[in-house]
Amino acid sequence: MRDEECVRFLQWALPQLELRWPGFRKVRAQVCKRLQRRLSSLALETVDDYQGFLTAHPEEWEVLDEMSRVTISRFYRDRMMCTFLEQEVLPSLAEQAMSRGDHCLKVWSVGCCCGEEPYTVAIIWKLGLQTRFPRLGLQIVATDANPDMVRRARRGCYPLGSVKNLPRKWRERAFTRQGDDYCLKAAYRADTVFMVQDVREAMPSERFDLVLCRNLVFTYYQEELQSELLGRLTGVVRTGGALVIGIHEQLPAELSGLRVWSEKVRIYRKTA
Repeated sequence: MRDEECVRFLQWALPQLELRWPGFRKVRAQVCKRLQRRLSSLALETVDDYQGFLTAHPEEWEVLDEMSRVTISRFYRDRMMCTFLEQEVLPSLAEQAMSRGDHCLKVWSVGCCCGEEPYTVAIIWKLGLQTRFPRLGLQIVATDANPDMVRRARRGCYPLGSVKNLPRKWRERAFTRQGDDYCLKAAYRADTVFMVQDVREAMPSERFDLVLCRNLVFTYYQEELQSELLGRLTGVVRTGGALVIGIHEQLPAELSGLRVWSEKVRIYRKTA
């Protein structure tokens, strides 16, 4: 399949899944490879044939939706954001939680992929902040729509490319080597609960001090759906808590109930 054929197909198909083509432009190769494999498995020769197959078999849209999920992640992704989280956001949220008499800080990682993001927060907390807040625990809920990603996250083993951005001393303390893999020690996995959940369909029922929704909703979803989900995401952030989006993302609407905490790394604080 030629690139231009895949592009033409995605520009036609993605809007029907409430997804936006601009978000896929630079990462389309991942989706195009899956699409080519799907054509082969169905004994179809061209994307035009597949378009006809979608029309004749509406249930295939669910398969296409699954193929359109971009899985790019790593530990300590966006160093500036992680530093700001460690130095500003988490200490402030921890002090706020303690002033309420809470015993733990609650975090939700949306679209967690293989677990790199929530485990990064766990490592930052345990190795960077736990000694400052010895009476305060950490609870992380991590969700992803892909069951395979969730299974890999629970296992907690990664190639060097996934962990190389972590500060070396943290990598050496938090991981053990198993062949070519770096496996996160149990102590750093204990605070994270993984669930298979599509943010478009459901969200955890509890309130969180910190919600990380990076490089998913505000990159790949259409603006109307972004606005709807922004309202729901804001609803699960407790007053004074924080919402983090990707550093290259923009929120789709006015910041109702949110104020900018850091424009540079796209962190917002809930005011009401």
